[in-house]
Amino acid sequence: MNWLRRNTGVFIAFAIVFCWFALLTFLLQFPTVFTEPWPYILLLLQTHLYTGLFITAHDAMHGVAAPGNIKLNTVIGFVCALLFAFNWYPRLLPKHHQHHHFVATEKDPDYHGGNFWAWYLSFLKQYITWPQMLAMALTFNILTYFFPLENVVLYWMLPAVLATFQLFYFGTYQPHKGEHNAENKHRSTTLKRNHVWAFISCYFFGYHYEHHDKPFLPWWKLYQEKDRSFK
Repeated sequence: MNWLRRNTGVFIAFAIVFCWFALLTFLLQFPTVFTEPWPYILLLLQTHLYTGLFITAHDAMHGVAAPGNIKLNTVIGFVCALLFAFNWYPRLLPKHHQHHHFVATEKDPDYHGGNFWAWYLSFLKQYITWPQMLAMALTFNILTYFFPLENVVLYWMLPAVLATFQLFYFGTYQPHKGEHNAENKHRSTTLKRNHVWAFISCYFFGYHYEHHDKPFLPWWKLYQEKDRSFK
């Protein structure tokens, strides 16, 4: 049981990667009929799994995807980041720690302030690179050689875009926008306590003050911290 508890994060990471890959494999061959609800429901489900890939990579950045096993933790982070539109884990890692050290200041790479769209574009510029775009273009052409174009766009490309938006809105913009009281040491707000919505919206990442306060907690324990702070 102790071994299982120590490796819970590894099993959860594996489950997310497996579900993402299995569903994508199915969806690339799925007969898409746009007049039925299933393509849109499955698109949202695949978007949620894409978001899970990045949240898992994020946990690896804090060393909690595989606690006590640096090599495995790095492999999990590297793989999950790469599967999410070819993000480069060694580039993400220092930027994310810079965000934590200088949250909501000029030195925070995730912070822009001002209007929503200007902030979103600034966020994209921080994390999208030319090699990444070339890898996406090459993969797109390979996939469309074997699978229908609409399936590749709907289930491989579009979920990555929507997940980027989801991560930005719930993990960056919503918790860090506006002015924060001087007592708010993390310059972060947090979602109201609603574990179902918190999971659906962004894997409890909307409990953002709790994350900044205890970055050593994996995403799947943030709801417990929210419960403690609620009492």
